[in-house]
Amino acid sequence: MRKVLLVTGGSRGIGAATCILAAQKGWDVAVNYSANAQAADGVVKQIKAAGGRAISVQADVAHEEQVLAMFQKVRAELGPLQGLVNNAGVVDVSARLDEMSMARWRRMFDINVLGSMLCAREAILQMSTRHGGVGGSIVNLSSAAARLGSPGQYLDYAAAKGAIDSFTLGLAKEVAGEGIRVNAIRPGLIDTEIHASGGLPNRVKDLEHLVPAKRGGSAMEVAQAIVWLLSDEASYTTMSLVDVSGGR
Repeated sequence: MRKVLLVTGGSRGIGAATCILAAQKGWDVAVNYSANAQAADGVVKQIKAAGGRAISVQADVAHEEQVLAMFQKVRAELGPLQGLVNNAGVVDVSARLDEMSMARWRRMFDINVLGSMLCAREAILQMSTRHGGVGGSIVNLSSAAARLGSPGQYLDYAAAKGAIDSFTLGLAKEVAGEGIRVNAIRPGLIDTEIHASGGLPNRVKDLEHLVPAKRGGSAMEVAQAIVWLLSDEASYTTMSLVDVSGGR
């Protein structure tokens, strides 16, 4: 039986790479997007062209009613979930803490933290043996920033990802006896569009000299770790924070 996977923020970057690779590994994939329907549809078309099954589904993970509608649609069109990748996330322009606004912090935590918790809650209601499910796997997207702190640049983003680490550890223990594994991936400098959205399109090139591997990573390199954690090959792996950071 094919398994059903939802990837939030699946229309580009690490999310898109994860959708494409998971489909190649036999998952039916729901590609979530917030605003860019064209990009999400492009990922779906690529999966279908290779013989896979996929749908696109809109929802801003910071809004509960949109998330609830998304989970209902995925279940109706693909079936109950066995996998969730909490990939949707944002950064902001480089700033010190004393230059940041409350509105920026609320956006950062609403999307990066509360959105992940909300999606995990809804996934558990479908996956958990306590609720009649057959189990599953949740992979949260953290960041090496949770360890590094990102001073003078993305301090609030780093704090949000630190919250994701704690959330991953606690939730993994909470649902381990209900057939659900929960892990997190902590990417380092990865060459995706998220840097441009924070006003630093050349960030990977500018900082790659700090990476022991002497290069930035690719979205597909992160996706390979995510899809492994989703798979039965990782059946005894839960509560893990996996660094994909080239040694940084």
